[in-house]
Amino acid sequence: MTQQYAERATAAAPRGARNADLRDLVTILEDHRNRKLDVVTSASALSFRDGNVQVEGIERQITQEGVTDVDGTYRPTAVADEGIADKLKIPVGYLRRMRAENVPLLDENVNAWLHQDPQRKFMLRALRGDSGPGMQPAVGVARALMSDSYKVMDNLDILLAALDGVQKSGHPTNVTGCDLTDRRMYVRVESEAVAVMAPELLSGYRSPFDGRSGDELPIVSAGFVITNSEVGAGAWSVTPRVVMRVCTNGLTMPMDVMRAVHIGAKHDEGVVSWSEETERKELAVITSKTADAVRTFLSREYVEAKLREIQIAAGKPVAEPTKTIEHVTKTLKIGNETKETILAHFIRGGQITAGGVMQAVTSTAQTLTDADQAAALEALALPALTAAAAHG
Repeated sequence: MTQQYAERATAAAPRGARNADLRDLVTILEDHRNRKLDVVTSASALSFRDGNVQVEGIERQITQEGVTDVDGTYRPTAVADEGIADKLKIPVGYLRRMRAENVPLLDENVNAWLHQDPQRKFMLRALRGDSGPGMQPAVGVARALMSDSYKVMDNLDILLAALDGVQKSGHPTNVTGCDLTDRRMYVRVESEAVAVMAPELLSGYRSPFDGRSGDELPIVSAGFVITNSEVGAGAWSVTPRVVMRVCTNGLTMPMDVMRAVHIGAKHDEGVVSWSEETERKELAVITSKTADAVRTFLSREYVEAKLREIQIAAGKPVAEPTKTIEHVTKTLKIGNETKETILAHFIRGGQITAGGVMQAVTSTAQTLTDADQAAALEALALPALTAAAAHG
């Protein structure tokens, strides 16, 4: 692949965001919608060339929006590579090594397995690229290779339907931060109107960011996080979350998540386009479910009950912090670099208890630049609390 070709492939890549505001997130999602292309095709129309997905032989689609030309070159994201490896049963580590060290071998491997069953059908989720200079073709982005029964639920539609549900719930809320990666969208919502005193949970704790005292600000706000994946990395969900006001640590409670998976009927070949009536019905369900979830998760009774459960383990003293955090991070398969940050946050937090370990995990999550890693770490805070309390 020429240098110019590579630059255009990179330029077409989907934009991400970390700790963005709602307006910026919507702008990015609108851009994705304008460039998106979802097509169901047989394996015979797909091939790998120079490490890219090549689509050939698909009939142009004529709709009210105009003519959609599907044939072209699409540069796979890391997520798409994972989907290709999964669908073709190629070890993903080997695929990554071939992409890094031997692209012709990558093409040969993928094409051999792809065309072993040329009638097998897939859904390719892609973004169109911008036109290149002169006669050079544009390079798009292959976002994911999915099952042909994957139910398309786009981030922008999910977001607007869910926020409509939040409004219908009647609770005053604020969107406090948005993340967007190649895998998932995260929208964090908080209600300062649902504030619960938590003096036991925050006793002796100091924010590792600015030293503010939990004894002086022992307040927890109710909230939740809206999550969706357009590429098969997880269900649409609404997960309850509480926020420690003293440090903005967020504590998600995955055991109470409300979710909806992206599995539907098989699609016919060609560009995927739902009818307005079908989309309206699907999104109405999301709005209704979100409203129900918000009414539950933003109730004072729910938050107080969860805090009572957490405080039982949180008060357990930690006699040997280094050994306890070593045990917790090993048990939860947390890497060494993150482990060192957790230990540093634990020391700065000054709360020598299992609850202090939990707080160190959630505050460390705030410092991670990778939003997927941050969300995954925050989701481990309650298991970390349990492990620390058991270890002592």
